[in-house]
Amino acid sequence: MARENGRRAQPVTAGAADGGWRGWRAAAEAALYGPGGFYRRPEGPAGHFRTSVHASPLFAAAVARLLCRVDEALGRPAELAFVDMAAGRGELVTGVLAALPAGVAARTRAYAVEIAGRPDGLDRRIEWRGEPPERITGLLFANEWLDNVPVDVAEVDSAGVPRLVLVREDGTERLGEPVPAAEAAWLARWWPATGQGLRMEIGLPRDRAWAAAAGTLARGLAVAVDYAHTAAARPPFGTLTAFREGRETRPVPDGSCDITAHVALDACAAALPGARLLSQREALHALGLSGARPPLALASTDPAGYVRALADAGAAAELTAPGGLGDFGWLLQPVGIPDVLADAPAG
Repeated sequence: MARENGRRAQPVTAGAADGGWRGWRAAAEAALYGPGGFYRRPEGPAGHFRTSVHASPLFAAAVARLLCRVDEALGRPAELAFVDMAAGRGELVTGVLAALPAGVAARTRAYAVEIAGRPDGLDRRIEWRGEPPERITGLLFANEWLDNVPVDVAEVDSAGVPRLVLVREDGTERLGEPVPAAEAAWLARWWPATGQGLRMEIGLPRDRAWAAAAGTLARGLAVAVDYAHTAAARPPFGTLTAFREGRETRPVPDGSCDITAHVALDACAAALPGARLLSQREALHALGLSGARPPLALASTDPAGYVRALADAGAAAELTAPGGLGDFGWLLQPVGIPDVLADAPAG
């Protein structure tokens, strides 16, 4: 990154996007999703980083309970859709189907949306797609998708002008032209910065991506879960980073690592009416996960049950922990139904 070890991106004149220089959005798009890109690799995201889905099956069980609430709000339709955006290798959608009551599972049509090919041995009930289906009735769930929608990075130059940060495949950066008008308007509203060297990720493509995904719902609920920040606490030097084999590393757009940046979920929420922001801790508590230890008396009456309950409490505590997964943002976008997490406090 430009701020690594105290250095900043250096200015570059017009036309310097030649010779391998390009904005971070184009560079990350190619590195993540192009031929041989990171998300086309056979090991999948789970080979490089751990999400709530991988942390515990309790997460999929909570999403299954959320789907049941959506089902009730919809009046138990003959066909109930569950769409898993950025499905990885189908871990979440598989877990949700396994956790559903039999009567709901029988009516559920499950979709996994992912750029990579369908994994071998995946449940035949799951339809594997490159794009979400249109006009569905049910739940669209996007866990750690928006942070991988590529965005351009801007940096404030010595004159106080936000300029695009250009990057080469080896991760070397320079400053390019001033930020275009639409992106500059987004920054002025959502991430204003005037000090030299300050960096911002321009979230406009994520706003549009979220509006398009939520727009596939005829009725139901769309949920985005991600690393997030809001206008009151934008990080002064941005959040662009990368992960490789379970370790955070310098972002290099060569296809060898996951390139990610936290999401301005408040901007995404403003793209559509009726959205609400919660923390993952608040959302999962409303769905029955608390992390509370089981009563000690259970150890004497049902030792095996106590051990299982203790393990579940530990997993639930990780999923809801302050300073960790519990601080993830949940963006709820109901479409034609009441708020099914009304028992969760506002974020």
